[in-house]
Order: sequence, then C-alpha cells, then structure tokens
Amino acid sequence: MNIALDVMGGDYGPEEILKGAFLFLKEKNGHLTLLGKEQLINESLKEYPFNGEMIEVIDCPDIIDNDAIPTDALRERKNSSIMVGMDLLKNGKADAFVSAGNSGAVMAAALLKLGCIPGIKRPAIAGIIPTLKGGKVILDLGANVDCKPIHLLNFALMGASYARHELGIEQPKVALLNIGEEKSKGNRLSRETYILLSQREDLNFIGNIEGRDIFTGLADVIVCDGFVGNIVLKTIEGLSSMIMTDFKMNIFKNMPSNVITNMIKKKFSDYAKKGSYKTYGGAPLLGVNGLCFICHGRSKAEAIKNALHSASLLIERKGLKHLKALDFESE
Repeated sequence: MNIALDVMGGDYGPEEILKGAFLFLKEKNGHLTLLGKEQLINESLKEYPFNGEMIEVIDCPDIIDNDAIPTDALRERKNSSIMVGMDLLKNGKADAFVSAGNSGAVMAAALLKLGCIPGIKRPAIAGIIPTLKGGKVILDLGANVDCKPIHLLNFALMGASYARHELGIEQPKVALLNIGEEKSKGNRLSRETYILLSQREDLNFIGNIEGRDIFTGLADVIVCDGFVGNIVLKTIEGLSSMIMTDFKMNIFKNMPSNVITNMIKKKFSDYAKKGSYKTYGGAPLLGVNGLCFICHGRSKAEAIKNALHSASLLIERKGLKHLKALDFESE
C-alpha cells in the first residue's frame, strides 16, 4: 500500500502534515510518498523518527496557493504536489492521494489526469457526519452546485458503495434530502430524482428526509446537490463550534474546579469530537478513476492521520474496484 501525501497543502503544512504522517505510520504498516519541496521536507523530517523504508520524498517545487484559480494553477504549476500526486495515481505508483490543499485544484487535477469512472459525468465529495446512530454519509458536499437528476442518482449509487466499504453498512438506507417527506414535494430536481431513485432495485431507497432528520440516523446515505450539501456541512461546523464555545464561556467557566467538573469536561470533549472534521480527516472525491481524499484546509496532525486511515481502509477494501462495478445510468 502506497499513499501519496501532499505535504505542502493546507494552512499548517508541512509541519502538521508530517506529524500526522508520522502518527499514521506508528499505527499502520504502510508506505507514504511525501510530495512537496524536498529541502523543506527533509529539514522537517529531522523532528520525527520515520522508518526510512516507509517513506519516499519527491521534490515538487511548485506551490498552488489556496486562493489560486484552479485551471490557471494546473496549467502554470505542473510540478506541484497536486499534479505530481495525480500522475502517481494515474500511473499506478500510488493507491491513493491525500491533500489539504486547494480543493478546487484537487478536483480539477483529478478530472484532468484521471477522468471519471465510465458512466459518471460528475464526481462528488462524500463526507461522514455524526448522528444518533453513528457516522452516516452525505454527498455531494460542494463539487457540483448545479445538478441534473441523473447526477444525483449516480451520487446515491456511489454513496451507498462508500457506506458499505468504509463504514461496513451492508445494506445502506439511501434518502433524498428535501423540504418534505412526500414524493411530490420539492423543486423539479428533487421530484425527478425521487422517481429515478425509486426505480432502482439495487438501491435501498427510503424516500425523502428533511433537514431535521439528518442527525437521527434515519438514513445511512443522504443525497443532495453540492449547493445544498455545502451549506449543510458549513452549518454543522458552525453549530458545533457555537455549542462548544457557548459551553466553555457560559457553563464550564462558572463551574467549580473538582473531580466531577473535570469528568464532565472530559465527557463533553469526547462528545464534541464526534462532530469534528478531525474525526474522519478527509472526504473522498467519488467518481474519478482513482482514490482522492480532500482534507479541510485547517487540518492538523490528528485530521491528517485519520484521513490517511480512511484512505488505507478504502484501499484494503478495494473501494475503487467496487465503484467501477456499479451499474451507472447514462443520459
């Protein structure tokens, strides 16, 4: 197993990225190809006792900033870690690519270098969100703000496959995110997508769910377009941050310092981790002909470590092979 890791991406590369890589290799027997400025990486590597047989460094002198226009960056910075990582995937020299860098550039590079799985016209970003019944899958989280019903059908198929092979849910229940439970509710996209999903015998489609049902765990896979999905994702992040801050400022601040208070704080901290992007680390870009994981730009070591674990799990369970075996509809 070899995972290509973009060391320069994100707000905290290369230090936190390398720290996350080190934590991953302490827990998993694998191989990492570290992509970035070789001299800078080698200097940072002195801080971590890596097993030299478990890593390789490839010099990628070009940098794609977070605010760079993806198409321009790919054309002008061909020796960036993102472009080199996609080449490794394309040529079979890496089993997965993980980056906390410019997500638009990662998506554009994946489409340019890898292309889509036959039958797929739009890749989707799939995330795992916390619910009362454990982690569940939601997609798309922002790759496609304008969709057609056929795209959402493909998202449903890919999301169900991801839930099976990443979360171990044998027969994932698939739902369409809508403004009402009735099949007649919603806009034209929702109504037409409902018909397509209900016609598929290879999907365990349970109908529409509303926003209030997302966190009950009613559905294992929640399907929506990228515009709605990204709003849901950012709302989750904002609400989680607000609750944590509110507790710290208005509840914990006024509690006496004793064993019980410390225990409550520990329980709250453990609970808060369920809603953090750090728990799963990275979101896969499903639909491209390779395993690509996009991490939050603010990812630190824990998030990178967990993203590498998610990627390794999908490699071991042959997630890409299962995606390619799906019967995708085409227009």
